[in-house]
Amino acid sequence: MKDFILKLNDGIPRSEVTQEFQPMINNLIKAKAIDEHKNTYFLNRKFKLGTVDIVTSGIRFLNVAGESGRDLLIETRDLNGAAKSDFVLARQLHSKNRSRIKAKVVLIIERAHNTSIIYTKTQNNRIVGINISTALPCDITASQKSLKLLPEHTVLKIDNATNNIIEVLGSMDDPSVDEKIALGLYEKEEFFSKESEEEALSHGTYVDKTLYPNRVDLTHLPFCTIDPIDAKDFDDAIYFDHENFILYVAIADVSEYVFEMGHIDKEAKKRGFSIYFPHKSIPMLPRALSENICSLKPNVDRLAYTFKITLDRKTLNPIKEELFDGVINSKKRYHYDQIDLILQNQYPNLDAMDHKIRTFLMPLHEVTQKLKNKRLQEGFDFASSEIRMELDTEQNLIATREEVETPSHQLIEDCMLLANKAASKKISYGIFRTHDDPSYDKLQTMLDDLAMIGISVDFSTDIPKMIKEIQDKASLLDIRTEVDKLIIRSQKKAKYEPENRGHFGLGFKSYTHFTSPIRRYSDLILHRLLKATMHHESKRFNYLLQDITTTCEKISELERQSAKVAWDYMDRKFARWAAEHIGETYQAVVTSAERTPIAKLDDEIKGARLFLLDYNVQLFQKIRISITEVDIPSARIFAKVVQTDV
Repeated sequence: MKDFILKLNDGIPRSEVTQEFQPMINNLIKAKAIDEHKNTYFLNRKFKLGTVDIVTSGIRFLNVAGESGRDLLIETRDLNGAAKSDFVLARQLHSKNRSRIKAKVVLIIERAHNTSIIYTKTQNNRIVGINISTALPCDITASQKSLKLLPEHTVLKIDNATNNIIEVLGSMDDPSVDEKIALGLYEKEEFFSKESEEEALSHGTYVDKTLYPNRVDLTHLPFCTIDPIDAKDFDDAIYFDHENFILYVAIADVSEYVFEMGHIDKEAKKRGFSIYFPHKSIPMLPRALSENICSLKPNVDRLAYTFKITLDRKTLNPIKEELFDGVINSKKRYHYDQIDLILQNQYPNLDAMDHKIRTFLMPLHEVTQKLKNKRLQEGFDFASSEIRMELDTEQNLIATREEVETPSHQLIEDCMLLANKAASKKISYGIFRTHDDPSYDKLQTMLDDLAMIGISVDFSTDIPKMIKEIQDKASLLDIRTEVDKLIIRSQKKAKYEPENRGHFGLGFKSYTHFTSPIRRYSDLILHRLLKATMHHESKRFNYLLQDITTTCEKISELERQSAKVAWDYMDRKFARWAAEHIGETYQAVVTSAERTPIAKLDDEIKGARLFLLDYNVQLFQKIRISITEVDIPSARIFAKVVQTDV
């Protein structure tokens, strides 16, 4: 709706107004917001389209679409029910004060969120709601008598249109409410509909390969899976025929069980991605699929969409890339630490199957190391790490650990990259994973920031060469990891698009996501497109491409949301931990030295984001801080610097 209505700025011919959009056009005509000239609708100059924003101080304004840097002030009485990030039609108001033009919301075109998460608070002997996203008070459509029966700081989900209470989520004082808040802020659902659960269970709990005579039987090959230790679903399994230099990458065949427009498919498309918390996952598919019949669990037959990639022994270029429906039986489920020990000849008590798998893992490790070195001639190698949390039974943070990339991670990553690249070659239009070159302005800002900490590099149009020069200098200063994060921030976000435009970060001319259909809807779409192509089903292929541009945009947005849910939850755990340690001092590293400096905790607990009350700090400076204040609802930790250059 938003993209269509924005066309009014240039004009929309009446012939292009479909039945879907006609009611909105009628509403705009009724509001006298559009004019008609030569059978074309135009937005009246007195009206503006844009997004409502609310700053921390509570001031509301309209970011006018198509007019960068222009905003119109909106008084509270003129919001007309609009909330932050809603896309609206507003009418400019005449004002004697020329310093700030005001506007009044006339119509909400598209709500950013249908619900809000609030908590109750007493103000002037009245119970009001405090919006967790904006920290601003809001009314609740309920009697004061009933609200006063609720404990102070009760967390509620409310309807944005009516302010009616939809659900009582719990108490802000209870750590278990954090996951409900994180999910609710981005309107994510944990549980599936009864129809979806029944549809998932209808596929049974095991695979009888005799029912699939047209599939390639690979159950005799010693496939294995390699995943994090706490993984519940297994998307991919590998086997390397080292004598013939053939890599098999078997991927859970989700498309065999999830049908277009079925109950599961509709919910999976809405979710887009699985969400991972430290203590649990919120899967994209019902667990009967994601953790059972689709999951490539050990010692059971499973349907797998499989790439058979034959490599040239000298160049390691793919000679042949075959894709087919298969059946596999994974012989072992490994986690990363186990594979690292196997690669180092330190794994204790290898059984007969371990020895068999090790026989192909060792040469495969050599191959993937060479593939990585070859890849880095065009792409980048960023020193990355992830913070993993350990929680107690009440969901309180008790420890963190830093998970860094090891040889086992690299081995499985390069196998998956080969399969993803192979898949991208089999379609010319559909769904690709793209990554644009960084903009000049962002790169220049990055270079300015680096110059302030002693890394001086001249701008070069050869961006890969320039970035590698930066990394070399950062390594000499022992701040490679921190600088790599800054480089990543200077780049554009990877996204999904229907046309291939290459992947800058990986240095690939063509790339897509094929290997994780259990947890990414993008991969499921691709599997369907590939199968339609493979079986010469042109009508089905074209049907699958309906609204593919919009679908790619939506999936890209859902990816960002899923990441934000996980980050929000972690921030809440850090905040609760910090609230118990006010006044205590810890080591930290400055990660942003802008108007509000930010540091990351780098002590016994790692990764917590700290808002510094001191302004005289430098980027990547190692400091010692004292926790001064914690705001649990916003999950913000405030600290002061007690020592610099630790």
